[in-house]
Amino acid sequence: MSRFSLVCKIALPAIKVKEMKQLLDIESWSRKEHYAFFRRFDEPFFGVCVEVDCTGAYQRAKQSNTSFFLHYLHATLQAANQTKPFRYRIDQGQVWIYDVVHASPTINRPDGTFGFSYIDYHEDFLIFEDAGRQEIKRVQHSTGLVPSVAGQNVLHCSAMPWLSFTSVSHARSFTFEDSCPKVSFGKMREHGGRKLMPVSIHVHHALMDGHDVAKFVDLLEELMR
Repeated sequence: MSRFSLVCKIALPAIKVKEMKQLLDIESWSRKEHYAFFRRFDEPFFGVCVEVDCTGAYQRAKQSNTSFFLHYLHATLQAANQTKPFRYRIDQGQVWIYDVVHASPTINRPDGTFGFSYIDYHEDFLIFEDAGRQEIKRVQHSTGLVPSVAGQNVLHCSAMPWLSFTSVSHARSFTFEDSCPKVSFGKMREHGGRKLMPVSIHVHHALMDGHDVAKFVDLLEELMR
């Protein structure tokens, strides 16, 4: 269950997506040569898969009777918004820095299918949770695939709670320019009294490097403990 970059091209927004952004000065960017080098690749994305200790987050979600899925999705957005390169996007050769990035996760349905969705990021978890529950309900009671709102200032997220994976690859259309990070979550496992969840992270190498992903993972682990 991966996000096709094609979705961002064919989805017609029902409401205007918040897209406050600033243009990055590539000429003065310390990664100018890295950007030019990796942007020419047919597959410019690189990915890692890590296990995140989510014991504390899982317990807090259960104790407060909230959705664990929305709990870790919110933590993921917190970490992404605090890791600047996760807010970079490429558009017609220019790099834009979005003020805020939101979530576009896959939502599983009882019949085994899924639909793409859109959930605005809010620092206040209660506001985010309320919007998330409404969006989950909408998708689960629909048959469509494409969300009503689309934009570049999102993370493409997918949950596979029935599968404990050690790596993930994504279906992508190379015809369309795509620079949105892709984060996938798998089945938790117990180890030494802790709950560990596999998390796959794929990002555009023209926009960031391994140390940026490591910073994102460190922030996510801190929020999930």
